[in-house]
Amino acid sequence: MNVKMILPALTEAESPFWRPIKYSLFPPLGLATLAAYLSPDDTVCLQDQHVEKVDLSDTPDLVVIQVYITNAYRAYSFADHYRAKGVYVILGGLHVTSLPEEAAQHADSIFLGPGEETFPQFLKDFRAKRPQKRYFSATRSLVHVPPIRREFIKRNLYLVPNSIVVTRGCPHHCNFCYKDAFFEGGKSFYTQTVDAALAEIDRLPGRHLYFLDDHLLGNVKFASALFEGMKGMNRVFQSAATVDSILRGNLIEQAAEAGLRSLFVGFETFSPENLKQSNKKQNLLKDYERAVKRLHSLGIMINGSFVFGLDDDDQDVFKRTVAWGVENSITTSTYHILTPYPGTSLYADLKREGRIMTDNWDLYDTRHVVYKTRKLSPQQLEEGYHWAYREFYTWSNIARASLHHESPKHMLKHFLYSGGWKKFEPLWNIVIKSRNLGTMLPLLESILSKVNYTSEKKQNNIPVAEAIPAS
Repeated sequence: MNVKMILPALTEAESPFWRPIKYSLFPPLGLATLAAYLSPDDTVCLQDQHVEKVDLSDTPDLVVIQVYITNAYRAYSFADHYRAKGVYVILGGLHVTSLPEEAAQHADSIFLGPGEETFPQFLKDFRAKRPQKRYFSATRSLVHVPPIRREFIKRNLYLVPNSIVVTRGCPHHCNFCYKDAFFEGGKSFYTQTVDAALAEIDRLPGRHLYFLDDHLLGNVKFASALFEGMKGMNRVFQSAATVDSILRGNLIEQAAEAGLRSLFVGFETFSPENLKQSNKKQNLLKDYERAVKRLHSLGIMINGSFVFGLDDDDQDVFKRTVAWGVENSITTSTYHILTPYPGTSLYADLKREGRIMTDNWDLYDTRHVVYKTRKLSPQQLEEGYHWAYREFYTWSNIARASLHHESPKHMLKHFLYSGGWKKFEPLWNIVIKSRNLGTMLPLLESILSKVNYTSEKKQNNIPVAEAIPAS
């Protein structure tokens, strides 16, 4: 069987905000994970439109398309193109699960929720010439999941080709998060076995790993065993976690010992009212600055995530957020305009209140205001969002944030990573076009090298493991 698998590019790929390095950073794994269920005799072409042009001249037996909200219209266009040729097309992903009736108009079969259970069932049905119109994932498990078909990933097109996912979902339920809709009707957070995760890591060449998990520290028992198994592997990795997981117990120290050097942290907002509105209970009454100090004491750089436009935000929120990030030496900041994705409780609440202004999914990119705001006008919100990015990444603020570190090595790491991420766009574009991204990986690994700091115990005169007792 001849199978075509496509990840269409997001809307911003054709906008002034397109940053090739952002989407050449690591390969997404959803389609390559599903490809593991195909027969070794099947011919497979996997294309990520963010890093290559999609060839639409072929006529495969089956086309598999992954759909996000801001690639939905492009995904539907591809699907319609292949169906007009008589090709069987299936659609799955976050947007399909949120709006199945919309997606079904452009597909022969749609998939709701994760595909580890449903995709192999579909393949049996398809080969038997009796495929169903809709597949829903009820059983959620990563036990006995076959290894990702990494041979279909064009490693030379990515800076960090060793992306990996060892869990699914998240244990928390923020009301603006897409993932709750995707995992509705079954387990919303589950893990691989530790042995399987370590075996997958062992398959990957080189040192650098990029964990794409929403919350790598979400299951303490699993994460602790994983980090224990990774000790001695000489790996360097980046991942994501919550403020609560950083402060609780000593799991973050175990992660650092295993090679964690950079962490995405969802601070989102400083307002208790906003946190309550978002159901972000894991951040309520948590000490953000203490979490930052703990990460810095371990030499871990921080990518902070912040959301603008929650109902308690006023005109000063942009300046306060940027100033806090600079003062606390956040290495990189990711800002978002609050976006009520369909399928979330936030979307349902705003729809009920008559506050949704448009269902043009191309605008649901966290850069546009698509709902009626409270204390800020849509213009103020969008202008403040763009101002925050410009201001945080000025050379003066990059330098100021770097100098707040105690270690000269961490100062230099911060300056190089933050400056390199935002200030050398033309250089990145040249490297990407020349297909030489791999030559930059040793430099990145050097920047992510270990920083030896005094322990948090010495800095704060408290035992690290007693910062917040594990529960």
